[in-house]
Amino acid sequence: MIRQLPWSAAPSFSRISGIAALGFAFLIVMGNVIVVPAGLPRTGAAIGHVTAFFGAQSGPVGLGSALTPAAWVLATLFGAGAVAALRRSEQERGEAWSLLGFAGVLLQNAAFAVVIAIRLAIASTTSDDTSATLGLWALHDAVFTLNGTFLALALVGLSVGGRRAGLIRSWHGTLGLLSAGLLFASATLAPLVIDGTGPLGLLGLVGWLLWVVWIAAYGITLIRLDSARPEPQAEKLPNEPQ
Repeated sequence: MIRQLPWSAAPSFSRISGIAALGFAFLIVMGNVIVVPAGLPRTGAAIGHVTAFFGAQSGPVGLGSALTPAAWVLATLFGAGAVAALRRSEQERGEAWSLLGFAGVLLQNAAFAVVIAIRLAIASTTSDDTSATLGLWALHDAVFTLNGTFLALALVGLSVGGRRAGLIRSWHGTLGLLSAGLLFASATLAPLVIDGTGPLGLLGLVGWLLWVVWIAAYGITLIRLDSARPEPQAEKLPNEPQ
């Protein structure tokens, strides 16, 4: 008599992490769909616009913020799955690109937690207290822009690691490096981006859009790895004939 191993029917970790990547991409897009049409101020916006928005749109701010804890969990699952898929071949070459990428994922989670916390703090601040709002929004813009550094780390590490391991295709790796370049440029030029004048804000926006496409494509790649997983071995019961 043959008994299946307890978790033999469970999806592989690569499939779970791939689904997590798609879920993360969906949640961050939905978060922006909620707050941007509601009038979320752009980087460098006048304080009057900021106080008016957060005073009147606390509902969309709260709803958009409610999506982010799940997004951070999913991003971490994705990063761990990418590391699991890449580490064996990297260890053979003495490399650690995937660990660099995973560090970027964790750091961007932490940085964006600060961004969301500041938004919630402003939403709970009275509209009369413009000095507090001004300071919080300036910090928000700085952390939001500098977060491009950590996204760039994630993109470079997992793009280079994925290409060297043969996990992702050339266009996918190129897309990741292009996105990383735009986001890093935005972070480097943070004082000018925060100033809000000129088209420099488009660097981060285009880089972010490419990041969403990149992580969704990575998720599909990790899901497809599941088809190459060997069939689970059945466990023979004691005293069972061979």
